[in-house]
Amino acid sequence: MESTEKLTDTNAILAYLYETFPLCFIAEGETKPLKIGLFQDLAERLADDSKVSKTQLRVALRRYTSSWRYLKCVKAGAQRVNLDGEPCGELEQEHIDHAQAMLKESQDKAKAKRAALAPKPAAKKAPKKVAVPQRAKTERPAKPAPIAAAPVVNYVQAQLTDLTKKQRVNVKLGMTPVAGVITDINKEDIHVQLDSGLTIKVRAEHILL
Repeated sequence: MESTEKLTDTNAILAYLYETFPLCFIAEGETKPLKIGLFQDLAERLADDSKVSKTQLRVALRRYTSSWRYLKCVKAGAQRVNLDGEPCGELEQEHIDHAQAMLKESQDKAKAKRAALAPKPAAKKAPKKVAVPQRAKTERPAKPAPIAAAPVVNYVQAQLTDLTKKQRVNVKLGMTPVAGVITDINKEDIHVQLDSGLTIKVRAEHILL
């Protein structure tokens, strides 16, 4: 009987690809560069498979080819492969340069994010002064206690598959994220109504959780 169970989680779809095309999609270790136009081959091969949709396949393929593990394999002398793991020609230099640039950019962003999330050293406290007994004086009003600094909120970059309608999120607008609620998700376009009442359309990379 044909399965009607639909895979929607990107990690589950990648696991399905690892199992279905093990000579093309490598689950662990060094990967292989994929044939140009592989998505079309993949869509045709899985056209009768009710488990995955073209949209979810595209998202999973983008996740796979943008991973550090994959970008590191795009190097001189490497052979592209098709769904059956058959060689489909060597990589062109411009593709190698592009992959290395993407890898460096991604690693730099991850490094900056780790630095931003790292706990900062606490400021040194001034030594307490020893109270010296004095003659009684007219009482003065006590100084108000200092206002505690607002807690630092550590936001997390959202993935498209993590987002749903009516979910509260934060949108990157300028230096300070703005809170709002997702009103609609149309493929990669996400409509968010900000708390100010303004509705905007953004991509997942502009949303923080």
